[in-house]
Amino acid sequence: MLTIGGLVFVLICVFGSYLAAGGAIEPLIEALPFEMWTIGGAAIGTFLMANSMHDVKHTLSGFGKCLKGAAFKKSDYVDLLSLLYFLVRLASTKGNMAVEPHIERPSESAAFQKFPKILSNHHASTIICDYLRMVGMNADDPNQIEDVMARELKKTLNEELHCAHAIQTMADALPALGIVAAVLGVIKTMSHINEPPAVLGAMIGGALTGTFLGVLLAYGVCGPFASRLNAVIVEESKYYEVIRAVLVTHLHGNAPQVSVESGRKMVPNEHMPSFQELEEAVQAVQV
Repeated sequence: MLTIGGLVFVLICVFGSYLAAGGAIEPLIEALPFEMWTIGGAAIGTFLMANSMHDVKHTLSGFGKCLKGAAFKKSDYVDLLSLLYFLVRLASTKGNMAVEPHIERPSESAAFQKFPKILSNHHASTIICDYLRMVGMNADDPNQIEDVMARELKKTLNEELHCAHAIQTMADALPALGIVAAVLGVIKTMSHINEPPAVLGAMIGGALTGTFLGVLLAYGVCGPFASRLNAVIVEESKYYEVIRAVLVTHLHGNAPQVSVESGRKMVPNEHMPSFQELEEAVQAVQV
């Protein structure tokens, strides 16, 4: 809601100050449909040219993230650390084979079923199961596992960030597209050079509306949306970094409590549970 509130505040300040200074709204209203057609249509066209259909759908879904914010809150991190604590404790006390029933069929695992949001998160559950499965296949070199996980998470982050980059690229192009619309307006004005000054003034005002809209859409709408989406995606990536921290610490031979504590330190400060809160949560995990 803060994103929508900020957008509304921008529009109120821009158009409110214009009207308060004595500006006439009629020229803007008259020119707006045609200028938006030119600028918006060109922006959408260039966006489609520069991206695949998968990226287009991914970017459209990204606008929802801008409005909702990061998907993971404090309770989600507590649940994740609790599940990981159970799994690494089970592996430490009963061996890696004891974890196999949980990771081979997570939908049937009592441990995963206690945390339905993790189970429904295909990416998170797959990472947990895949790397614990690798450990069960004697790929237990912590440095090797950490390297593989780091490369996978980096790849995933770069793919997720593409939608933010696509919106930012469109924002960078909008001022130039506004100039295109303005130039077309000037060409139209010059073809009516024999008209009286009042008519020519209105036509020039309409042409300048294109430049105004291009700059406003770039720096007042698309640019902030891209920045917000980038921040949300980076914040959500910390959720998966928690998994990496816990599993790698576990492979180094540390106790389960130490492993989950290393994961807790990777949680964004805004959502980080206290040591006591996490201790109570993991001790309450009974399967």
